[in-house]
Amino acid sequence: MRAVILIRILVGWVFVSEGIQKFLFPDALGAGRFAKIGIPLPQMAAPFVGFVEIICGVLVVLGLFTRLAAIPLLAVIGTAIATTKVPILLHQGVWPMLHEARVDFSMVLGLLFLLIAGPGAISIDGARRRVTAYQAARAERRAASEELVPSRSASPAKLLE
Repeated sequence: MRAVILIRILVGWVFVSEGIQKFLFPDALGAGRFAKIGIPLPQMAAPFVGFVEIICGVLVVLGLFTRLAAIPLLAVIGTAIATTKVPILLHQGVWPMLHEARVDFSMVLGLLFLLIAGPGAISIDGARRRVTAYQAARAERRAASEELVPSRSASPAKLLE
């Protein structure tokens, strides 16, 4: 399915962008925000999360180890929902929370889709699968042709068998 690339770009780009912004705007989106919402060790946690978002987001966009990269991103977005959206739900109600969580829920669904569907045909993983399949088919053809063509050192008696 070639359209998977659109989901990969959407999901990966959001995470890459958010990860970079944690470094560009540390007070508003990085350690300062982490401290404000009560994340322990915000000076270490924010850069770590930013790094995970950038690296795993790039892997998702490229389609390299997509399913594996989706797992830490699910942990990141799950933590974001638990620490920022659940308090909104508890203090302001369902509609304000749903409004604030629209991107978060979209990312969760996109990541779950990629976890289930995989990276798609237009991906590095897809290209690696095609190369592996081609090499295996080529080795099979070579082995089959060697079985059909007797070796030069075979004795005439062996050829008659």
